[in-house]
Amino acid sequence: MMTLRHIIILIICCTAAFCEKSEKPNIIIIVADDLGFNDVSFHGSLEIPTPNIDSLCYNGVILNRMYTAPLCSPSRASLITGKNSIKLGKIIMIVSLPFQFTPYINTGMQHYVIPSDEPWALPLNEKLISNYFQDAGYRTALIGKWHLGFYKQQFTPNFRGFSDFFGYLGPYIGYYDHSLIMLDRNYSRGYDMRRNTEPENRTGTYATDLFTNEAVDLITNHDSDTPLFMLLTHLAPHTGNEDRPMEAPEETIVKFSYIKEEKRRTLAAMVSKLDEGIGKVVKAVQDKGILNNTVILFMSDNGGPSFGIHSTESSNYPLRGQKGGVWEGACRVPACIYSPLIQSNRRISNEFMHITDILPTMASIANISITDKSLDGINQWKTISEMKPTERNEILYQIESVLGFSGLMINGWKLVNGSENLNFSGWLGGSGDYMETSFEEYINMIEQSIAFKSLPKMESEIIKELMKKASTMCNKNTPVTKCDPKSSPCLFNIIDDPCEMNNLAESYPEKVDFLLAGLKRYSEVMLPSIRKFSDPLCDPKNFNNTWNWWRKDDANYDLVPDVRDSINMKIILCIIGLSFILTGCFVLFEMMKRKEQARLRNTEKSNWKQMTSGSN
Repeated sequence: MMTLRHIIILIICCTAAFCEKSEKPNIIIIVADDLGFNDVSFHGSLEIPTPNIDSLCYNGVILNRMYTAPLCSPSRASLITGKNSIKLGKIIMIVSLPFQFTPYINTGMQHYVIPSDEPWALPLNEKLISNYFQDAGYRTALIGKWHLGFYKQQFTPNFRGFSDFFGYLGPYIGYYDHSLIMLDRNYSRGYDMRRNTEPENRTGTYATDLFTNEAVDLITNHDSDTPLFMLLTHLAPHTGNEDRPMEAPEETIVKFSYIKEEKRRTLAAMVSKLDEGIGKVVKAVQDKGILNNTVILFMSDNGGPSFGIHSTESSNYPLRGQKGGVWEGACRVPACIYSPLIQSNRRISNEFMHITDILPTMASIANISITDKSLDGINQWKTISEMKPTERNEILYQIESVLGFSGLMINGWKLVNGSENLNFSGWLGGSGDYMETSFEEYINMIEQSIAFKSLPKMESEIIKELMKKASTMCNKNTPVTKCDPKSSPCLFNIIDDPCEMNNLAESYPEKVDFLLAGLKRYSEVMLPSIRKFSDPLCDPKNFNNTWNWWRKDDANYDLVPDVRDSINMKIILCIIGLSFILTGCFVLFEMMKRKEQARLRNTEKSNWKQMTSGSN
């Protein structure tokens, strides 16, 4: 019979379970592709207004020193693993008889991106952010770009911890036809859009709108009793196919007729559609009634490309360099985080943060324990929420062993060693300061934005102050000194000289040596590039003109840690056991051989004595 005491205990337990369930925050990470430091208006330029992004950032914390890897695949790999791309890979133990173990390192994600025709991918021995959140009871969704390899199905999102996937597997697609054509390869044009594992034809819908609508629908129809982890990785504003790289609705392009350069005018329209989409996502979260228990992070995956391959005439002003290198313009990106869970909102954080910090930080917010102790990222939640000083004093920009350049910052001192292309080592992209838009006009755009109407109201004076603080300016009194990193390393104090104008290598040779030693330290744990070149079997014509995985899964290749380790251990133990058996047999054989030799010697001695005694 249930007593009153039993009923009270039951109520307490149910209440505790409900509270525990409801307290898990929803996590939404929105990643723009190739968005330059000066392609958003919260950094001070009104050439391309981004009122929705700005509203989100002003209400939260602008992460003014957020760093990434310089290219897409390495950056995304670091985001979802919490590790520097130079360390991502698997270690195979080769066992030599009888007991010699040799570590053989055979993969690495740091060199280049993953084209759709190349058979390599983020190794399966890495536990991803999606795995952690899925194990913690979250619904895990990826909408948009994957670009971490798909030559085997086991490398695709649904097999990497994402319960929901809608998007494309390769580096980019056409904004309207959702296909990928590789003009430098003799392959067919292939469609690349799918829901989970099956292609889904959504041709004709602008890709940014498509991913926005998918995210809004998922949020709207989501069961609020289950916490949500969503990674929304937009195509925008990356270029599409080489035969039609810049695409945006014409009615959006005409809004930016004041921009003279045609390519940058189209870029502005692409960014505007991205901004509009982010506003719709924020509104969907508010309409769902879950905003108070949601964390929204916005960032770019790397700096913008002003010139060269996939150029959009993006601007990283006033930072030096562009996507692909180790200058600030390649790796310092626009970023912010918003949540009512943050204790100190509406401010600028100038603390150093790195893309590897996202996994441990988001896991901390969700009270998820990280089992992998080899992470490079650190938990930055107290720095974000409580304004605590960061524990991060070091940024590894990249070690590009194939092309021969690297970059490292420790305590504000940065070394640039080598260069990917000296033509892209200057200050690229315009400032946008020709704009005559008044601050009042800007405030009006902010107040009319979807995101602003969905977030707590904010006074214009606060916006003005935050915009001023978020604007990075070069010191006009800083001398511009010669820097040729291909000849000798260059040294900068990026706290005082964020625009990398004054090369201090000759003045502080001991700091150069210290940072070179730091790069050597990283090089000692760096894995060689895993990159493998084009495989003709990938051709979309073999798969109904669709990009698809083209090799069969291998049960013993790149397995998830527990399975892989179990198989590896069994193999190692078998080899060890075999070595023991063979060694034992060898020893036994030697013992028997020596025993037989001793018997024969004794027999010979006995016979000799008998022969000798007989002759006497």
